[in-house]
Amino acid sequence: MSMSKEVAKSIEDFRAKVAETAEGIVFRVFPNKLIELTSLIESTNAKDSPYQISQAAASTDTTIYPPPSSEANGPSSNKRKRNEDGSAAPAHPNETVNARYPELVRANKVISKLHETVKSECAQLSDSCDKVKLWVNLTMPKIEDGDNFGVQIQEEVLSELLRSQESAYNIRDAARQHHLARAKICSKLIKYPHIEDYTLSLKEHDEKQFFFTRQNLIDIRNVYAVLTDILHKNIAKAGFLHHFVVLISHVVCRFGHPRETMAPGYIDAQMLLD
Repeated sequence: MSMSKEVAKSIEDFRAKVAETAEGIVFRVFPNKLIELTSLIESTNAKDSPYQISQAAASTDTTIYPPPSSEANGPSSNKRKRNEDGSAAPAHPNETVNARYPELVRANKVISKLHETVKSECAQLSDSCDKVKLWVNLTMPKIEDGDNFGVQIQEEVLSELLRSQESAYNIRDAARQHHLARAKICSKLIKYPHIEDYTLSLKEHDEKQFFFTRQNLIDIRNVYAVLTDILHKNIAKAGFLHHFVVLISHVVCRFGHPRETMAPGYIDAQMLLD
């Protein structure tokens, strides 16, 4: 029993599209992101860079603001507002009606903006790893007795892609951890405004975030560097993805020779074709 011609053609079209997408990631996206992030990291050394720790002091607001007036919040009540159908109405941001300590400490908007950049980079890295993993899986050769060298190397590549994706997930979680830790400090600051150490703790916490956001960019750049190195070294090995020679030839025809269009350190695709 076999697939119909229409189904088989659809699957082949899907595999071709996956290969085309992954080729662009391996030969274009990964190296370009490596260069782009390296340039961004170098720019953080400038005194006016938003990643400079010297920006922390001006961005941290330790002021404890009074709660909104009762007129702004409406009549005071211990009961939670409800919708017309009787269900509980959702609480709005900074709503203080039922807060035990209604005073307000504002978030650090500068750090939030830096985290948005890091989160965007993590999302792109994770998505690219997903597409390359699918490509490698779909081109996995049949396991044969005594000839599994190519399969073993592909499995190592898949493991590295998975580790890179997990790194992106962990770095992506830094923003949540920051807000949670900062909220705990701010709650103590509101409750004990006379203890100066809580104010200093908030300043130190924000200063640490400026350091961490820059370090996160370095970590993401390093992931791209390792992925680029491993993928290109292993594609060039005999016995690993040997049927990719046709695909690499396709890439050279479409994008031009790697010597002319890629960063230093790339594999010479023409060498594989000779």
